[in-house]
Amino acid sequence: MKKLVLFYNPVSGHAAFKNKLDWIVEAFQRRGILVVFYRTRREGNEAFIPFVREVNPDGLLVAGGDGTVHEIVNLMMKGNLDLPLGIIGSGTSNDFATYLGVNTDLEAYLDTIASGRTRRVDLGLMDGTYFINVASGGAMACIAHEVNARIKNSLGKMAYYLKGIGDLPKFRYFPLKIEADGAHYELETFLFVIINSPVVGSMKNVANGVAVDDGKLDLLSIGKCSIPKLMSITADLIAGKPVSEREDVLHVQAKHFHIESGIPVESDIDGECGPMLPLTIETVPRAVAIYC
Repeated sequence: MKKLVLFYNPVSGHAAFKNKLDWIVEAFQRRGILVVFYRTRREGNEAFIPFVREVNPDGLLVAGGDGTVHEIVNLMMKGNLDLPLGIIGSGTSNDFATYLGVNTDLEAYLDTIASGRTRRVDLGLMDGTYFINVASGGAMACIAHEVNARIKNSLGKMAYYLKGIGDLPKFRYFPLKIEADGAHYELETFLFVIINSPVVGSMKNVANGVAVDDGKLDLLSIGKCSIPKLMSITADLIAGKPVSEREDVLHVQAKHFHIESGIPVESDIDGECGPMLPLTIETVPRAVAIYC
């Protein structure tokens, strides 16, 4: 019998996934698969690595939001756990799962997991930490951590948008220097993102030509522009239209990035607060196998 370990976050999203555990057991049991559960804690899940080695599963599952996916990917890389990973999005934001389309029909996705079909995807590496979807800096970089957990569970993604709108008067442009595979760029911006997939902040198709298995990451940064232009770019993003070709948007694909600024700038990595600039970011090609 095939055996999988499920790494699940009991409080992500609306904290409702734990009520689906019996359904998960039954659904996999119908497919001849045994599921072993690992309940995450707020901090210190390093015990997951020896737990997986002891159980010796055929693959791993993760249930939670982007932060939970980020955590298991880092544990897998740290512990050299080269096992297929299935993503069951159950958090406030599920950008990587949305891009893969794995949860559109959950029963069909469980069939995919049972079949063993996988796709290897790239990761980013920044300051010793891996990310599967996005690293960013500047305005809104740490909004996710400033939103009250109770409000986030009640309002979902809308909590992030409301917080961002409230912070608009605080946004300030800052100088940014970028080195990307030897090419150099300078601009004034209030935000940059380095992405692995085109789904960011629940906004789909933010850039053309983005792929999770091309051995490269994509940088997007909005240059200093008028308020009407900024509002137009924002409207396109919300409508799911790519902005990578807009004249006020810098779009660069590269394997290596070095980013710095003359002022203190915070970063964010898969929804978790990251280090201050400067940052050096590398692509780790086809690092993880995803059921999809």
